Amino acid sequence: MSDNPIIQIQSLSKTFKGVDAPAVDGISLSINKNEIFGLLGPNGAGKTTTISILCGLFPASKGTVIIDGKNLSNHSEDIKQIIGVVPQDIALYPMLSARENLSFYGAMYGLSGKLLSDKIAFWLDNFGLTASANNRLSTYSGGMKRRVNLIAGILHSPKILFLDEPTVGVDVQSRNVIIEHLKEINKAGTTIVYTSHHMEEAEHFCSRVAIIDYGKIIVEGSPKELINANIVCKNLEDVFLHLTNRKLRD
Repeated sequence: MSDNPIIQIQSLSKTFKGVDAPAVDGISLSINKNEIFGLLGPNGAGKTTTISILCGLFPASKGTVIIDGKNLSNHSEDIKQIIGVVPQDIALYPMLSARENLSFYGAMYGLSGKLLSDKIAFWLDNFGLTASANNRLSTYSGGMKRRVNLIAGILHSPKILFLDEPTVGVDVQSRNVIIEHLKEINKAGTTIVYTSHHMEEAEHFCSRVAIIDYGKIIVEGSPKELINANIVCKNLEDVFLHLTNRKLRD
């Protein structure tokens, strides 16, 4: 893959008040345009903190982030217009319908009128939600909520899509639908940065991955490269367990 970075991270650190150990400890990464990049790690490794910094949710303690040629510390509002965020927690209003939720989030990104309604209709249809579009979210299954949560992050056709555990807790059918549509979105030109505990999913979905543990990047490369570099490992899950140890994490 050619060196064509859309995200450049240099010596990024984050230490929270009252905590001695940094949540993110001097990581450096370069993520290319049109990649599907996986940030993998055990619980508490620093994945969500890193994603949150890149999305502008809170500042880094140290380091530099350049996104689409702009320094995040100086251009956070501009950068927020070109990114989509799908958080691990369902960021929807349970008493509103799917259509109402998406209308709200689309308006936040400056979409309105026929353009917004057409985009909502298109994605609801693609994710098999048209028939239930006017039902309250509180009546939806977990997989249906995940699909609406994803649509809210892609309505405005972002250049970069951040996904934090987008398929956690959903059935196999919903997971397959979500992953297949994400692949299509990537083919259309959106760079994807993704965290997950599903190693088999990450192995087949990501073009490159970095494994983070205790706030540090311990290895980076394509899934195939990482598997081939560890002769005792047959798949990405083996690599993950080999490098992060099998000790349980809270």
